[in-house]
Amino acid sequence: MPLFATATLLPFALLIAAALWGGAWSGLAFGYVTLLVYLMDRLSPVAASNADPEAEFPGSDGLLRVLGGLHFLAFATSLWAMTGASGLSLPEKLLVAITCALIFGQISHPVAHELIHRPARDMRLLGRLIYTSVLFGHHASAHLRVHHVHVGSNADPNSARWGEGFYRFARRAWRGSFRAGLAAENRLRAGRGGALRHPYLLYCGGAVAILVGAAWLGGLPALVALLFIGFYTQVQILLSDYVQHYGLRRATQADGRLEPVGPQHSWNAPHWASAAMTLNAPRHSDHHVTPARPYPALQLRPEDMPYLPYSLPAMAALALFPPLWRRVMDPHCARWAARGASPAAEW
Repeated sequence: MPLFATATLLPFALLIAAALWGGAWSGLAFGYVTLLVYLMDRLSPVAASNADPEAEFPGSDGLLRVLGGLHFLAFATSLWAMTGASGLSLPEKLLVAITCALIFGQISHPVAHELIHRPARDMRLLGRLIYTSVLFGHHASAHLRVHHVHVGSNADPNSARWGEGFYRFARRAWRGSFRAGLAAENRLRAGRGGALRHPYLLYCGGAVAILVGAAWLGGLPALVALLFIGFYTQVQILLSDYVQHYGLRRATQADGRLEPVGPQHSWNAPHWASAAMTLNAPRHSDHHVTPARPYPALQLRPEDMPYLPYSLPAMAALALFPPLWRRVMDPHCARWAARGASPAAEW
C-alpha cells in the first residue's frame, strides 16, 4: 500500500503545486507522469511478484476515497490556473492542462474504475461522478454491464479487433459503448419504474451542468479548458481498453455461447512503476477473471496470460501510430492465436 499511495498521491500534489505556483512545478508534474515513470519502468527490474490473492488490504478503499477527493480538488485548481487570475504564463497553463488530463487518464480513471466495482453505494457514486466530471459518465455503465459481460466478442464495443487502428476503434467504441450501456441499463430497469434514478440522467445531466457551470464561472476560456481536459482524458481511457484487449477473442462453444472469460483474453504488463501509478491496471487478466479482487492482490501468471512487449503507458503511446502499432503487436497476436485463440477471421 505505501507504494500505491506514493505513486498516486505524488502526481496530484505536483499538479496542484503547478496550478498554484507554476514555474518548475509545471515541468516536474509533467515530467513525473511521462518521462520519469517510463524510465523507472525501463531501468528498474520488472516486478512480477504477486501478493496473497486472499488478502483484503483494508487500506485500499481508503486510498481510493482520498484519490477521488483529490481528483475534484485538482480539477478545480487546474481550471482556475488555466482561466482564472493565477498569473501563470501561457506555456505554464498549457503544461497544467496537459498534465491534468494525463493524471486524470492514468490515475483518476483507474481510481474510478476501482470505485464502480466496489459494493459500497457511496464508492460507486464517487466513481460515476469522476467519470461524469470528464464528460464520460456512461463508461461506468458500459464497463460493468457490457464490457465485463461481452469482452472479447462483437457485442463489446470496447474490445479492439485484430488489425483495427486506434482511431477507427475510438470512434466505434465511444458511440457503441454509450448506446450499449444505455440499452443494458434500460433492460435492467424494464418494468421496475424509478426512471428518475436512471444513471444516464446523472451522466448526461451532470455533463451539461459542468459545461454550463464552467461557461458561467469562467466564460469561453473555462469551457475550452474543460473540453480539452475531458477529450484528452477520454482518449487515454479508450487507449487503455484498446491496448488491453487488442486482437484477443473469446471462442464460441458448441452450444453457441461464448467461452468463459479467461486469463487469455486480456493483455498484461508487469512493470512496477506504471502498475503502481495505475493501481495495478496492467494486471488486467486477473481483474476480468476475478473482478471483486482488490487491486493490490491482482495476480500475474506468465504461463497463461498474454504479456505486452512494453509497459502499458508506452504501448498506449505506440497505439497513436497505427502502422507502427500493428508492426509491433500483430506478431504477438499471431503467436497467441497459435496457442488456441480464435482466428482473426472471426471478427
